[in-house]
Amino acid sequence: MIQTQLLLVSGMALGPVMLFLLALLYLDSFKLVTFISVRFISVVGVVLLGGVTAVASYFVSGAVIDAAHVDFDHYSRYLAPVVEECLKAAVMIYLISRDRIGFMIDAAIYGVAIGAGFSMFENVYYYSVFPDSNLAVWMVRGLGTAIMHGGATAILGVTAQSLSERRAPFNPLNFLPGLIGAISLHSIFNQFTTWPLYSTAATIFILPLAVLFVFDKSEHQAHDWLIHDYESHEHLLAAIADGSFAHSAAGHLLSDIAERLGKANAEDIFAYLSLHTQLVLRAEQLLLARERGEDPMPQSQDRENFVKLHAVEQKIGRTAMLTIWPHLKFSHKELWELHQLENRT
Repeated sequence: MIQTQLLLVSGMALGPVMLFLLALLYLDSFKLVTFISVRFISVVGVVLLGGVTAVASYFVSGAVIDAAHVDFDHYSRYLAPVVEECLKAAVMIYLISRDRIGFMIDAAIYGVAIGAGFSMFENVYYYSVFPDSNLAVWMVRGLGTAIMHGGATAILGVTAQSLSERRAPFNPLNFLPGLIGAISLHSIFNQFTTWPLYSTAATIFILPLAVLFVFDKSEHQAHDWLIHDYESHEHLLAAIADGSFAHSAAGHLLSDIAERLGKANAEDIFAYLSLHTQLVLRAEQLLLARERGEDPMPQSQDRENFVKLHAVEQKIGRTAMLTIWPHLKFSHKELWELHQLENRT
């Protein structure tokens, strides 16, 4: 009897948000979160990071309640959304700043994964404190609270990724609009503690539809961007190969910077740019192949090009690389593509 009840509680409290996450993974035609060999491990890792934020929230919440001298109801309505969304946002900031996210699609998936991990650990804690709660409580927590956590963080991630794509270099302020939105959504949800069924119904109707809408729109944008970027990289490689890039305005700028630095050689910088572009082009080839339903594998040439790329980086030197890097105009998407490809080689 106890085991049956535990299974029912687990299914109601943890099932909906995990099914939502699995649905997003299934719908991702690009498999953009990561390539299939490490895809499951990557998402599970982010779910666990979401769980870590829930554990951290337990200790931070206690400290805030003691410092602010407020009761739990007031804390839950107004302060808990700030604490919890900021902790979840820290994971999203880490992922985007480390170029682990390249498109809004994977920002949505990782956002739901963070929220899923948070709600899983939170519900385990609540069950240990209130083991005799009826099944309706766990239905509300699973369909309402857990979906809210995943949806709020997904919206934060999508907003931050969208702003990061347009505003380089990486800027933590890009997360502020999404964070305000997530906190507001969370706070509104927590205002209806006396009418939990209404807030749950609104959550399961509005949030998944909003995330799926953004998901569908961003998939079309990702396809268009890949096609356009692929063509521009082909043109850049051709210009470097025939020498016309060296005589362009961008080429003259890089040559002037290399001359001022003294130790950096313009040919090395052009070689680095060429290798970088070749590898990004190769990563885009694999992504477009995955969209067609194929499962291409990296080649030995890809691995050799990464070795050459890092060797040229060392030859140019850290100081020179930091100086020329802003002028190379590499986007966050391109860096993410390189990270994905290098993980497979």
